[in-house]
Amino acid sequence: MIDNIREPKQQRAIEKKEKIIEVGFNLICENGYYNTNTAEIAKEASVSTGIVYQYFKDKYDILIEGLEKYGNDIFFPMLKTKNIKFDKKDFDKFLNQMIKHYINNQKVSTVAHEEIMSMVHSDKKVAEYYYKRELEMTNAIKEVLQNNNFKDDNLYEKVHIMIGLIDNLCHEVTYHKHNDMNYDLMANLVIDNIKNLFKNDLI
Repeated sequence: MIDNIREPKQQRAIEKKEKIIEVGFNLICENGYYNTNTAEIAKEASVSTGIVYQYFKDKYDILIEGLEKYGNDIFFPMLKTKNIKFDKKDFDKFLNQMIKHYINNQKVSTVAHEEIMSMVHSDKKVAEYYYKRELEMTNAIKEVLQNNNFKDDNLYEKVHIMIGLIDNLCHEVTYHKHNDMNYDLMANLVIDNIKNLFKNDLI
């Protein structure tokens, strides 16, 4: 392993590094962190292992840079939420769309979610990434609600609770899959609880 990691300056070298990050992150998300090695990443990126070690100390560095570049699309798609307009009487429709978006996104990247969430509990940098983005998403959705005339003084905290409720529902539907649970009913109960949180703005 090479200690003197260098930052590429020429366009071709920059593109190689970007390819290694993209490929490495995808492999880790698909196969798991501990089931992926730098030789596999190099082969998939069509570079030598030596090239990988010119730009990264190890696969962990690739994971962290991959999270920064691509993690939001997998774990926090609502960060892209902007300029959404809805009538307050249709708030439940907005929530339904949010829930469906979360569930569909997690179903597409189930392995990635499981892998990264397990690392959130054991790795400081991964945890920092996750919790930072979680708060950014809270702010993003808070702004959406403010743009739709929600004015409650405790909006930030209520949005964070809302995200937690939706996230728990999505994990239940995607991973737990209890056969005796009525998930449509559960979704409606989650929506009812969220609407009750924002009842002052929905009057």
